[in-house]
Amino acid sequence: MLTARSSEEDCITGLNAGADDYITKPFSPQVLLARIEAVWRRSYDPPSNLINIDGLILDQQAQRVLVAEQEVKLSGTEYKLLHFLMTHPEKVYRREQLLDFIWGNDIYVEDRTVDSYIRRLRKSLEPYGFERYIQTVRGSGYRFSNHFQD
Repeated sequence: MLTARSSEEDCITGLNAGADDYITKPFSPQVLLARIEAVWRRSYDPPSNLINIDGLILDQQAQRVLVAEQEVKLSGTEYKLLHFLMTHPEKVYRREQLLDFIWGNDIYVEDRTVDSYIRRLRKSLEPYGFERYIQTVRGSGYRFSNHFQD
């Protein structure tokens, strides 16, 4: 907070109102920049390698999936599929799109292969209650969502 009010009471009121710092006029621009950088350093949250959706944790660095500190056993392709869906939640993907993203354009894979892997992925997630997160959108494709329609 940058203000002309310099009393101790004003400073306390400003900080209690949510200000991270309290600077009075006149001020030094260098000190102001240093204080802004200090607040930024404290608040900077480096990007995480973990994606956590309702306790289903995808560790991108270790390439594994955890629920309540238990590792969910997935094949490499199941992991790729879950990783892709969890990094794009709520977005619906057609089979063809998933084939391209997971298997690539260089290999021929039947459309129904996606259905098989979706089924396997759901089965792997079922003991942990996350099978419902892999949703079929009739006539459109598949998505990862924690919004359920019963």
